[in-house]
Amino acid sequence: MHFHFPFKSVQALIPVIIVISMCLLLACTGNQYAEKIGSVPNPSFEVAEGDRPAEWQERGSRRGGGTLGYENIGRTGTKSVMISSDERTTMSWRTSVPIKLYSQYRLSGWIKTENVTADSGAGASINLQGIRGVQMPPLTGTNDWTQVETVFETEMNDAVQINCSLGGRGQAAGKAWYDDISLELISSKELNPSIVIDAASTREPISKYIYGQFIEHLGRCIYGGLWAEMIGDRKFYYDFQNENSPWRVTGDTSVVSMVREDSFVGEQTPQIALPGDGSAHGLKQGELGLIKDMGYEGRIIISGEPGAAPVEISLMWGDGEQDMETVLVENIGNEYKTVPLRFVSKKSTDSGSIEIISRGRGSFRIGTVSLMPENNIDGFRSDVLALLKELDAPVYRWPGGNFVSGYDWKDGIGDRDRRPPRKNPAWQGIEPNDVGIHEFITLCRLIDTEPYVTVNTGLGGAESAAQEVEYCNGSIDTPMGKLRAENGHPEPFKVTWWAVGNEMYGSWQLGNVPVEQYVKKHNSVVEAMRTVDPDILLVAVGSVGRWDQAILAGCADYMDYISEHFYCQERPGIIAHAVQAPGQVRRISQVMREYRSTIPALTGKDIRIAMDEWNYWYGPHVYGELGTRYFLKDALGIAEGLHEYYRNSDIVFMANYAQTVNVIGCIKTTKTEAAFATTGLVLKLYRNHFGTVPVDIGGTPEPLDVTAAWSDDRTKQTVAIVNPTRERYNIPFELSGASLTGKGTRWLITGDEMAYNEPGKKPVVTIQEKQVNNITGNFEVPPISISLYVMPVKK
Repeated sequence: MHFHFPFKSVQALIPVIIVISMCLLLACTGNQYAEKIGSVPNPSFEVAEGDRPAEWQERGSRRGGGTLGYENIGRTGTKSVMISSDERTTMSWRTSVPIKLYSQYRLSGWIKTENVTADSGAGASINLQGIRGVQMPPLTGTNDWTQVETVFETEMNDAVQINCSLGGRGQAAGKAWYDDISLELISSKELNPSIVIDAASTREPISKYIYGQFIEHLGRCIYGGLWAEMIGDRKFYYDFQNENSPWRVTGDTSVVSMVREDSFVGEQTPQIALPGDGSAHGLKQGELGLIKDMGYEGRIIISGEPGAAPVEISLMWGDGEQDMETVLVENIGNEYKTVPLRFVSKKSTDSGSIEIISRGRGSFRIGTVSLMPENNIDGFRSDVLALLKELDAPVYRWPGGNFVSGYDWKDGIGDRDRRPPRKNPAWQGIEPNDVGIHEFITLCRLIDTEPYVTVNTGLGGAESAAQEVEYCNGSIDTPMGKLRAENGHPEPFKVTWWAVGNEMYGSWQLGNVPVEQYVKKHNSVVEAMRTVDPDILLVAVGSVGRWDQAILAGCADYMDYISEHFYCQERPGIIAHAVQAPGQVRRISQVMREYRSTIPALTGKDIRIAMDEWNYWYGPHVYGELGTRYFLKDALGIAEGLHEYYRNSDIVFMANYAQTVNVIGCIKTTKTEAAFATTGLVLKLYRNHFGTVPVDIGGTPEPLDVTAAWSDDRTKQTVAIVNPTRERYNIPFELSGASLTGKGTRWLITGDEMAYNEPGKKPVVTIQEKQVNNITGNFEVPPISISLYVMPVKK
């Protein structure tokens, strides 16, 4: 018998082997996941990892003698977990379990207690996190092993967290043991998703402002993100000996001092008193990001005794004498003078440095120094601006956020080098005030967006807010308009959107007061602002609950919109993680509709929601302060959040993704690179391609999230499908009220749920575009994906 080998060599077979191996690996992974569904890991705690139970984690405070233990006591077997505390606390052992959607389970376990005392509703318990309304009766006092159980519905949750808790909904003290945790499937609904699109049943058009953004003076959002300045603490807020200062001494530390008398900007200026022996002394800052053959431009403001010249300012990209370029300041005097700087780096490095030294005699002072890549655009990073243009957000909220409640907007106007550096009033680090209202308006012009300015109602008040409106919108005949003209901008900025404060309900907010007192402050601030410009649109601080009820009842005549904020944490399970965002949008929208019928002051008014902070917020800070990394599973949640905004287009007018760059941002940067995070790809995709007039969706789309809309001109139907499962679906759909041509375009974002992008590296998550034909009655939807179809209709 003759066997025909279809490959010319074994080497030619290698790619086939790799493909087959990957398929087998994915199949095995899927099978392993399926086997784990509904199975509690290490349910009797018999498997140990060192001195801990395998696959269980600790959570809670150990104050007051609190202990999370792993003991040789068991109801069955020899082990159990234990929690004890002399003082009332909340502590738990926890684990996550994948579960089936739309199913019913029974959770049970055994608890033993000793002298447990607790707040009302608290005690020793086994409970679920992630499914609302499920709570087992807690145990208090002293009890032998006692079984507890509850039955729950999973709905759209594909994972649940099981907590063995002391405290639970409240706090407790005493000692408790836990063993034999069990999860039993009672029933399950088979899911066969299908879609019915009723193109004739339309809803209110989607506001373009749903795609808004929010930038705050926090972390690396503006400085180290948007703004191109490379020099840290360029105005010398910190003493060079302070650990927070990026400056280090070249030469003898004793010859460098910070002088307060006649400081150039802020409270102090560095002075270098040279010994006159020809040795070099001065200041140096490292860790600069440089690109080979890139030009860098800036300035130094300097004064001193003539004998201190020449002063050498060098940009360095290595340790050798040839690894630098130097600008010489040949003459200096007692008056500060500005000297332009320009360098070209001969190497790419993240460890570049700038050094300012002299070998002369006498002393010199460094007022300030600035350095930017020469491809900056009006002070902003060109690579970040390019991404912002792709994002095409129609409105940007600025400058905060918590920052604004301690911010004096007048610090950010005038000569940029003379603006005082301040301690950031809400976050870490300093605020150099290089980016103020003028720079923000310039940014908006560069990316063709509308400004949305927040006024300070924390430590600020009516006078400051009114003056800021006049500065932005007043004619040159007004005091503030005249000042604006003197600062280089005779024409008014014409700012329409204004937020009256930020999160003033929060104890973390500077100037926080009880809501009854704040109602009066809000109204007085608005009266002052409207007196200056009656045409501005004002957004009040909101938070559903008692705060909103008081604000809407007492300030309805003093607002045009009401702000709401929400942030989502990480949840076990892809679906459970993703559904948080639409759940929050739905919850807030429903409550606001209820207020319209229960608060008399809203009668006849159409006060809509400005969700001017929303996002996922969790995980380590990879990109500076609050600079979290975003995965594909977060992008699924942002897409589903947009879908819910569309469904509530009658009541949600604006939404501002927080924050744009680095800080929980949709764009991430290094010193020299910028890239879209996974969430940014979603915002860009929907802004550029999704329709504007939503239509009704029927059928049984679960577990998918499906939405559809007409294009502006009613020539195309757009359909967006989020598949947060590991299953591939061929979804049947019906369309009424329109007929498709059968052709269209599909944009797809898909991959592993933990995939992410990094600036400077080839993107792992991308938007894939494909022309599709024969669109008749089915949509192909890959696992863990976002699909957006644009389909022309027959005329």
